[in-house]
Amino acid sequence: MKVYALTLAATLAAGAAFAGEVAPADVVFNEDGAIVASLTGVEGNPAEGAKVMTNRGLGNCVACHEVSALNNAPFHGNVGPSLDGVGDRWSAAELRSIIVNAKVMYEGTVMPSFYRVSGFYRPGDGYTGKAATEIAPLLTAQQVEDVVAFLGTLKE
Repeated sequence: MKVYALTLAATLAAGAAFAGEVAPADVVFNEDGAIVASLTGVEGNPAEGAKVMTNRGLGNCVACHEVSALNNAPFHGNVGPSLDGVGDRWSAAELRSIIVNAKVMYEGTVMPSFYRVSGFYRPGDGYTGKAATEIAPLLTAQQVEDVVAFLGTLKE
């Protein structure tokens, strides 16, 4: 009985921790294309956001954008606009939207959708050429919030 009670308590606590996370298909954009509500209900960590932005296996934002605050990362791109000062130019809701699915705010952009799982073509499972059975977003909801928090620190 004691083990059952501990297991139940742990399960309920884990469920509560994930209850606030918004799934990619459930993200709500407002009439301006912004995402007002946090995807996790947890404040983003700017230091973790900086790591996502420079990690080739995650966001790798510096591959397309110049970010002076991340001068330790090599090979800043110039495909997208410089992100210096974005914390003054866009709200957190607008930044969140651009990261989740930039095409909502900028229809012709080539920026990838980092928290989206439908409506586009992706490689098949293991590059087999067959349609993927499950598509995961490029970033987790918390990683999106972390990047939003980091971008919010980039002031003019």
